[in-house]
Amino acid sequence: MRWNIPNSLTLLRILMIPVFVGLFYLPDPILSAHDRNVFATAVFALASITDWLDGYLARRLQQTSAFGAFLDPVADKLMVAAALIVLVEFNRVGAVIALIIIGREIAISALREWMAGIGSRSSVAVANIGKVKTALQMAAILFLLYFDPLAGVNVALIGSLLMYAAALLTLISMAYYLRAAWPMMREK
Repeated sequence: MRWNIPNSLTLLRILMIPVFVGLFYLPDPILSAHDRNVFATAVFALASITDWLDGYLARRLQQTSAFGAFLDPVADKLMVAAALIVLVEFNRVGAVIALIIIGREIAISALREWMAGIGSRSSVAVANIGKVKTALQMAAILFLLYFDPLAGVNVALIGSLLMYAAALLTLISMAYYLRAAWPMMREK
């Protein structure tokens, strides 16, 4: 396997996870609570941009690879799971919401692998509802990481509302994927 720019960006996203998590555990004399929120939000935003950029470059530069197709969703799920765990730890997201989102990601990833193994992966390809769920989830995480009021706007409340909407779409999208896979599941 030849290493390429998209795979490097994906690896960079994975390497950002300990930096992102570590920011929240720096003591106050090093970084104030507000500054931790700002820097963690920036790191998560940068990771989100690299997620988009690695896919764009892989297609544009024709550098798609089986390894990249495997590593990219793993990096995404690790980053989101790390963010949700930190948000639960700091009482910004309920544990049930985090479990719904992380559990769905694990279940759908396993379903996709199983479907690929029986030659029906296209039955559970990413659907529009999954894309909307991801967009809401990422926006919610960014708002909840920043958390502090901004220009009189209650960022934490907006983030919480977006997270509830993302959790609802998480359940709906999981039902959608399971329904799409059900005929093959019954058959096998």
